[in-house]
Amino acid sequence: MKLRIYLLALTPLALTSCVVTETAPPTTTTTTVTREVTTMAPTTTNEVYVTQTPPNVRVESQTVSPGANYVWTRGYWRWSGTNYIWVPGSWIVRPRPAAVWIEGHWERRSAGWVWTPGHWR
Repeated sequence: MKLRIYLLALTPLALTSCVVTETAPPTTTTTTVTREVTTMAPTTTNEVYVTQTPPNVRVESQTVSPGANYVWTRGYWRWSGTNYIWVPGSWIVRPRPAAVWIEGHWERRSAGWVWTPGHWR
């Protein structure tokens, strides 16, 4: 009888040694090198020449500024490929306190009209 009790008591211990353990897959470490590049101006220009003269700029009413860091950008005529579409003015956030917004404009060239987009200086 004592032998049965010992066998019953030792059976769980014997079975635990039979448990198969899974090994974790090997860890692979990769290193990525990045480089920050700052460009001052575009290297290529994708100018679109429009032979049709742009309409006169519309007079817009400027809304109230949403905050001290906002600058009003006037509306302009955008070329859609077939005609001009009016883009209304809007408020944009100044990227830094001393930044000045240079308005976009249409410029007359020998091949037609070219849009120069607005930008920060």
